[in-house]
Parts: sequence; C-alpha cells; structure tokens
Amino acid sequence: MKKKLLFVMNNLTCGGAEKALISLLETIDYSAYEVDLFLMKHQGLFMNKIPEQVHLLPEPPEYSYYDMSFKKAVLDCIKRGKWDVALYRLLAGTIFKREKDPILCEQKVWKYIGRSLQAVEKPYDIAIGYLEKNPIYFCIDKVNARKKIGFIHCNYDMMGMDPQLDEPYFAKLDYLVTVSEECANILKARFPAIKHKIEIMYNIVSPAAINKLAEEPTGWDDETIRLVSVGRLNHHKGFELAVESCNQLVRHGYPVKWYVIGEGEERAKLERMIEEYGLHDAFTLLGIKDNPYPFMKEADIYVQPSRNEGKSIAIDEAKILHKPIVVTNFTTVKDQITDKQNGLIVDMNAQSVFEGIKALIDDEKLRDRLSMNLSREKLGTEAEIDKLYQLFT
Repeated sequence: MKKKLLFVMNNLTCGGAEKALISLLETIDYSAYEVDLFLMKHQGLFMNKIPEQVHLLPEPPEYSYYDMSFKKAVLDCIKRGKWDVALYRLLAGTIFKREKDPILCEQKVWKYIGRSLQAVEKPYDIAIGYLEKNPIYFCIDKVNARKKIGFIHCNYDMMGMDPQLDEPYFAKLDYLVTVSEECANILKARFPAIKHKIEIMYNIVSPAAINKLAEEPTGWDDETIRLVSVGRLNHHKGFELAVESCNQLVRHGYPVKWYVIGEGEERAKLERMIEEYGLHDAFTLLGIKDNPYPFMKEADIYVQPSRNEGKSIAIDEAKILHKPIVVTNFTTVKDQITDKQNGLIVDMNAQSVFEGIKALIDDEKLRDRLSMNLSREKLGTEAEIDKLYQLFT
C-alpha cells in the first residue's frame, strides 16, 4: 500500500525553497507514495510545475482575510457569519500594527491565523512543513499524521526569528531537516534539546534537466561582458551591492551588462539606485523568468552578492553550468564554494564584489580554471531523495 504524504507550503512564488519543493516533487517515486500538496495561497510562478501525480488540496478561504485590509476582512466575515474569524482578524490586527519586524510578525500572528483555519480531515502517514514558520506551524496544529517533518531553508540566526516561539513546535516534530552543514550546526546550538532530530538534506538539482532547459535562446547578441544574478529582490540577497559594484565597473571602463532575475519588495529601491548612478544601459532587472537557465548559461560571470543564504540553489545551478562565480562571504558559503578553486569568495561590500569581478574579467586563465574545475565536480543531487525516504520509515 502506498504511503500517504502531505507537503505544506505558503505558495509557489519564485523562491529557492519553492523551486526546491518542485524539484523534490519531480523526483518522488509515485509508485510508492501518494502525495497531496496544501498551499496557503494558490499562486506563484511554479503553480504550473506541480507534477500531475500530486493532488492539490483546496485553498483555505480564511487565510485571505489576513492579506486584506482590516475593515474589508471583518465586514466580509460578519457578512458570512464567521464571527470567530472576525475576532481573530481583529486580534491579529493589533500584532500587525505593533510588530514592525515582518519575520517576528509572521511568527506572532500565527496563533490567530491558525485558529481561523480548518484542520485537514484526511489522515496521513507523513506530513511535511516544507518551510519555516507557517508551514511548520500548520503541520503541527492542523494535520493528523503519524510522522511530522519540518524544513528550515535558511540560516536561522540570520533570519532573526524568535526561538521561544518556534521551540514548542519544533519539539513536536519527528525530524527537523535543513539544507547545509552550517545551517544544521546553528540549529543544534539554538535548539540543543532536539539536536538528535536535526537532519541534513541538500536541495535536489538535476544537471540533465538544467542543461536541457539552458538550450533555449535568450536573444542576447551584444559583445558586452555579461553578469547574471538570480534571487528575490530583498535585503538578504544584497542586490544594492551589485548596483554599486556595477557603477564601479562602468566607471573603470568595463563594457558590462548586469542582469538580475527575480522580483521582490526592494525593486523600487534598486530602480532608484540605477537611476541615480545612470546605469540604465548597464544594469537590468529582468523580473521573474520561468526558465532562468538560458540567461545563466549566456553569462560570462555569475555573481551572488547575498548577505544570508541557507544553501543557494542558484549557486548550485551556476556551478552545473560551469560559470565562473563571484560570491560574498556569507556564513554558509563554504558549503558550496572553495575560494579560487570553483569560485571567488569576496567580502560583503561593493568594493570587494567589484574587485572579484574585475579579477575574473582581467584574468581569462583564472576564469577557465574555475570553469574546468566545476566541469570535474559531481554536481547532481537527485540521490538526496533517499535521505527523505529514510525519515519516512
């Protein structure tokens, strides 16, 4: 008999964890597992990537009240006779107003969101909250399953979450899975009582699939030096460092074009910086791309100027495409890059990013050596699915 699995996620917007979930779902053995997917919101670039074998559960209608204005949400609740949900939305509003840190706000407001949502009726063998905060909380509070597994895709300390809010939830998990050695060490130090439950499973990436998708044309035909970065436009990804570095490259006479694939809350800020530096012809925010791999393949250099990563899927993908890489020295970087062997690790400031890129532009032999070293690495991680299967037993 097939084991029944439930994956819980916020949505399928264009992010590393969302992409990792799709890769995982594409790899599961459906002859052995029956898979359901619960999304708080049915939205995101990857909605059309859900494998046909996966059963998508209905979207919880009450969740949308927490994205509405207070007045609209409460009036709609009263109209529909949902007096309890109206009360919870009222109480949640006090947290939205008082807590300005979005990470802590999401943690704190769950107690009211959770009370608003219906439990999943179907019982499961294994339930998996595939992201920190709401998916794990929902998995614990609203799902009946023999085993429960949570995933953390980030450096827990760098994200600024409150361990006291997470501790009672983590204690109820059978396993807490994270994506790198450094992330695991941080969790073990922060939650010593459950360190025996903490496991590592690397994100699943398939070289065959990436190389096939990378064959699509980009339409680029200029003779400039192409720099590409991929990531959500937020503070953690450090793209303002990229704009500042690009400005220095242009001022030093390098004919560069820097393309950033991704979307996020810092777009307006980055657009203002591009305007201030006069970089309209040199720095382009491409937005979300359904298939970023042709752009990555056409890059001369891949740059990741992040402040914080768990284990960057984009870096793994650039490695698979054998791109010379410049990456900032965030805490988990050495899980993926060895300095001057398969990439350059630079300090986390615009000057250092500029100097790293300049070094690769000026030294063709260095670029070739990094690419050659990457071509010799075994980079596919499809076998990581076996680690998850072991947790199911």
